Amino acid sequence: MTDKQVIFAGQVKVPAIGQGTWYMGENPGRRRDEVSALSAGLDLGLRLIDTAEMYADGAAEEIVGEALSGRRDDAFLVSKVYPWNAGGQKAIAACEASLQRLKTDYLDLYLLHWSGNYSFTETVEAMETLIDQGKIRHWGVSNLDYDDMQALWQVAGGRQCATNQVLYHLASRGIEYDLLPWCQQQMPVMAYSPLAQAGRLRNDLLSNAVVNEVADAHNASAAQILLAWVIRQPGVIAIPKAANIVHVEQNAAALDITLSASDLARLDKAYPAPKSKTALDMA
Repeated sequence: MTDKQVIFAGQVKVPAIGQGTWYMGENPGRRRDEVSALSAGLDLGLRLIDTAEMYADGAAEEIVGEALSGRRDDAFLVSKVYPWNAGGQKAIAACEASLQRLKTDYLDLYLLHWSGNYSFTETVEAMETLIDQGKIRHWGVSNLDYDDMQALWQVAGGRQCATNQVLYHLASRGIEYDLLPWCQQQMPVMAYSPLAQAGRLRNDLLSNAVVNEVADAHNASAAQILLAWVIRQPGVIAIPKAANIVHVEQNAAALDITLSASDLARLDKAYPAPKSKTALDMA
């Protein structure tokens, strides 16, 4: 296994590519393939599995629970709470419901899916209560921009935040202006939709000539190059969804691709980094 790893909470090491589950659980006919893909990812060492109560109204968590049957200790399990459940007893109840669907008694990491309904103070208090109850090991956030993180940092207990999960791929580089450099001094970043949802968010990305030329030079796929590009940054873990075993094998193999300075320069020219502040991309 590659030495490309990310460390959460200063102690838990996981490979820099994990497994996402957004859109899993939406089609019962794909359930067996989705469970098999997650299991295969664990076999390949892709320990981090990310899910959420939002995904398919909890069905994605149920699929993860099935994949983890008999091997919970193999995974670093992450789920997320809706903003309207992210405080007080609602947070406790939401976490307990996720645990039931996942068929486990604890989460390694529990994230605020996006901000809105509760203050950061209320959410941090709920997260710390869940830690005290043994239901979660660590907590973090998702879809928070630089200014949001500065506000969180001023809240009592806010600096216990273990990660920020944000949209990040070659054609969406806004976090590089201020959010990513700051996070790299504080916590790892989880990059969701690192393939732009298989090109749905940017239909030019997987077909881009430069991306494919770099892929050909590495005897790799365009998707593998995009993953290698995301994890070139220290402290960044990519969490692509793989709904079948072939895709998860390809994702794992991307850990062994190291892009050259020439590769990176060509990709930068095709999709330049922002030169000023841009709104945080969400999907």
